[in-house]
Amino acid sequence: MWFLRPDRITVWNHPEVRRRLWWYRQVMLDEKPAKFMVCKRIPVKANLREASEEELWKLHDSASKEFHTLLAKVREGKVDVKLMPEASPSLLELKAELSKRMLEHCCFCEHRCGVNRMAGERGRCRLDYRTYVASWFHHWGEEAPLLGRGGSGTIFFNSCNFRCVFCQNYDISQEWSPQWSRASQVDARKLAKIEAALRLDGAANINFVGGDPTPNLHTILESLLYLEENVPLLWNSNMYCSIETMKLLADIIDIWLPDFKYGNDSCAERLSKVQRYFEVVSRNHKIAHESGDMIIRHLVLPNHVECCTKPVLKWISENCPNALVNVMAQYRPEYLVARNPRDYPDISRRPTAEEMRAAYSYAKSLGICYEPVS
Repeated sequence: MWFLRPDRITVWNHPEVRRRLWWYRQVMLDEKPAKFMVCKRIPVKANLREASEEELWKLHDSASKEFHTLLAKVREGKVDVKLMPEASPSLLELKAELSKRMLEHCCFCEHRCGVNRMAGERGRCRLDYRTYVASWFHHWGEEAPLLGRGGSGTIFFNSCNFRCVFCQNYDISQEWSPQWSRASQVDARKLAKIEAALRLDGAANINFVGGDPTPNLHTILESLLYLEENVPLLWNSNMYCSIETMKLLADIIDIWLPDFKYGNDSCAERLSKVQRYFEVVSRNHKIAHESGDMIIRHLVLPNHVECCTKPVLKWISENCPNALVNVMAQYRPEYLVARNPRDYPDISRRPTAEEMRAAYSYAKSLGICYEPVS
C-alpha cells in the first residue's frame, strides 16, 4: 500500500502513478497520439447522412473493433499514426453523426428524456441543441498527476443533468439561463479553437467538466473533427451517461475523472434527484476502467461514511483495481443546504476529522491506491 500526497513536483516519480496512468502521460508528453487522433484514421464505408441510426450503430461497432486493433499497435510502438492519412468518413465522424441523431430523441444520459433538442425542446438538462461555456482556463486545483507543467485545460459547461442540493458550482449548473451574462454560446468550431488555444498555451489536457459535459456530447465530438493539436482528453463527469454515450466516449477519452458520490439509490435520489444511481454509475465506471486511465473521485459527505463512502470504496476495490482514487474532504454546505440547513440536517456541516480518518482507514484496509487531499 502506498499513499500519494499532492506534491506536484515529485508525483510522477512514483512508480504506481507511472504504471496506472502510463497512457495519459505518454499523450500528455506528445509521445503517443490521443485516442481521438487514432479514430480519425479509422475509415467507415458508408454515407453517414443517408444511413439509418440503426445502420450507423452497426457500423460503429465494427469500426470500434478496428480502432482497438490499431490502438494496440500504437501502444506497442508498431504503428506511427502521424504517417497514416486521415480517413473520410472516419470513425470520429461517425461518432459525431450518431450524437446528432441521438439529440433528436435525447438519450445522452440515463434520464432518457427523449425530447427533440434539435427542434428546440429541452430535457432534464434544460438545454436544446445549443452549448454554453461558462469559462475555460488552466486549472491548477485538479489532482496532481493531471497537471503536468501547464495545468489542466479546463472547460466549464453550463447546466447539468443532476440537481445536487449541495452543488458548489450551482451558479453555472443550476441557477443560470442562456441570457446570463457569463454564458458564452459556442459551436463545434469555436470549441475546437478553445481546445487548441489551451493546448498551445501548455495545458496538459483538455478537461471537459461543468455542470456536466454529458448534455454537450454532440458539440464536443464535432469539435474534435476540427482539432489538430495532439492532447489527451479528460472526461470529468457525474457518470450518469447512457450506455450509448459511453460507447461513443470509450474510444476517444484518454483519462477518466469520474465522480462516484453515493453507495445507494436512496441517498442519490434525495440529494441529487436521480434514480437507479448505483446501477448506472457502477456500470459506467466499469466501462471507463476497461477503456482508459482513471482517477475516481469520492466526496465524503458528513454522516454518510457507512451508507455511501464504505460501499463505494468496497465496490471500487473489487471492480476497478487499476484506478487511482481521490478520497475527498472538500465537502462544505452549499446551495440549498446552506440556504435551508434544517431541510438537510445530515449534510449541514463539514465532515469531521474522525469521519475522514475512517474513510482513509477503510480505503487502506481495502488496498485502494488513494490520494488524501485536504
